[in-house]
Amino acid sequence: MNSYSWIRILLLGLALLRSCSSVEVTYDSNALIINGQRRIIFSGAVHYPRSTVEMWPDIIQKAKDGGLDAIETYIFWNHHEPVQRAYDFSGNLDFIKFLKLIQDVGLFVILRIGPYVCAEWNYGGFPLWLHNIPGIVLRTDNPIYKNEMQVFTTKIVNMAKEAKLFASQGGPIIFAQIENEYGNVMGDFKDPVKTSAYIKWCAQMAVAQNIGVPWIMCQQSDAPQPMINTCNGHYCHQFKPNNPKSPKIFSENWIGWFQKWGEKAPHRTAEDSAFSVARFFQTGGILNNYYMYHGGTNFGRTSGGPYITTSYDYDAPLDEYGNLNQPKWGHLKQLHAAIKLGEKILTNGTRIDKDFGNGDGKYFVPAWSVTILDGCNKEVFNTAKVNTQTLILVKKSDDGTTNLNWSWKPEPIKDTLKGEGKFKAPQLLEQKDLTLDASDYLWYMTTVAINDTTTWNNATLRVGTMGHTLHGYGYGFDMKKTGIAGGPVQLVGKNNETIDLSNNLWSYKVGLNGEKKRLYDLQPRIGISWVNGASKTYPVERPMTWYKADFNSPFGTNPVVVDMQGMGKGHAWVNGHSIGRYRPSFISSADGCSDTCDY
Repeated sequence: MNSYSWIRILLLGLALLRSCSSVEVTYDSNALIINGQRRIIFSGAVHYPRSTVEMWPDIIQKAKDGGLDAIETYIFWNHHEPVQRAYDFSGNLDFIKFLKLIQDVGLFVILRIGPYVCAEWNYGGFPLWLHNIPGIVLRTDNPIYKNEMQVFTTKIVNMAKEAKLFASQGGPIIFAQIENEYGNVMGDFKDPVKTSAYIKWCAQMAVAQNIGVPWIMCQQSDAPQPMINTCNGHYCHQFKPNNPKSPKIFSENWIGWFQKWGEKAPHRTAEDSAFSVARFFQTGGILNNYYMYHGGTNFGRTSGGPYITTSYDYDAPLDEYGNLNQPKWGHLKQLHAAIKLGEKILTNGTRIDKDFGNGDGKYFVPAWSVTILDGCNKEVFNTAKVNTQTLILVKKSDDGTTNLNWSWKPEPIKDTLKGEGKFKAPQLLEQKDLTLDASDYLWYMTTVAINDTTTWNNATLRVGTMGHTLHGYGYGFDMKKTGIAGGPVQLVGKNNETIDLSNNLWSYKVGLNGEKKRLYDLQPRIGISWVNGASKTYPVERPMTWYKADFNSPFGTNPVVVDMQGMGKGHAWVNGHSIGRYRPSFISSADGCSDTCDY
């Protein structure tokens, strides 16, 4: 064996040794201590299912280039276990691959298992089969729910352990979270004994996972030791942990906000974002996590309620498509570098929170801002002074896609018009119970015999509906009725004569026939014919219509956006992959931020 072979073997041995060496993560009130080094941490939320696998490396690298030390993500239970004990970790649900990519660029990970996440995500991240287990009560001291929560949490922890992803195994995960913002809703349960017992059980169950890194609980002022309670909000400089030995952690710095259909696009200025971060570290903070750093897209039917849009851009430093949102990305990058200059001072508890000069004069500090000085005599950063150039991105239509040849096909509804469903019941049933999250659509069908045409000519159908989106917020969201549950459904005729149809014999069918036939698949479906729009007039104001067209993918690596302008309300697929719901957009009113928050 020659010397070059020996060198190769030696280098391989060193690499293996490095990848398997454990990293000790401890803390005190002034610092996160990683292998003996006192650190402050900048982190940003990036949710793996809200982008494509192909986007992950670029997003992660831009996060590192922006001065982050860590990336935080939730784990999304309903997508990983859509059917009880049947798991899916494929495609952009492969969180193990995502975390390894983060590790490859030298960043840490904060893993928020939950498994309730909220996150403006469908049903708060809970699988719908959970809702239908007899006797279950979610997020309280209920043995049925606790068993399911523990089974899933253990599944995720074991997968991370097998991949050696915890810092104690040499991996990138330095924190894990159990539960999520439970303190915001626990009072609504009206049973402090059960909620207290539940939160203690969560802590004990988490610690028993033996992951070798600290656990956190956000918005949980009574989090039992060794849980670290943390703060979520726009500002957390006044927050104090419930244990004086715990570090001060900003687990969600709301860098923007989510958007609802028909509302204005939320915006938080780069100046105010930076002020919030600087103030937090000025007052003892050791870890700031941006929610979101890259928001991404609510693909498929993942957007939660009420009425959350498909876009989850969040006005984050990286926009929905992974582009730099300037000046926010650049301004925060400069802030991170400036604060890191004082890392040794900050992590040793010698912070200064007062105005001062340098002997040659006073420093001018703009209102609602923080100035960072180097050596008490040189200004290196001010949160209200933005040097980064604003970047405005525009959508450009590709020449090959401007004249699409559309085909269309009506949704087959002969069976539903005849009232032919899959089963019947003499009452109006709840939508979640029946659909199990398999479709947005549930057909309610019944018949009524009308003999008196004078009374019932031009009658009005009055429907008491519970809404058509799922609410993923607050106490008891899982118990809120959806669909036409309970009604009433009434037929109102002349002189207000009314027939109550609520207790008729109703026939039910889940979903659309086009969904069952998978009309959205890339490959043509056997026996399915489409009308070519070039040879026949497109349908106008006709509900329940499928459309399709082919286009050549534009050259380059820029994001490709499907603009649904001109369409109504529906659901879109590209190459068989659901890219989400769409609705008409409208021009927002001109009034915006008041003068008091205008930089």
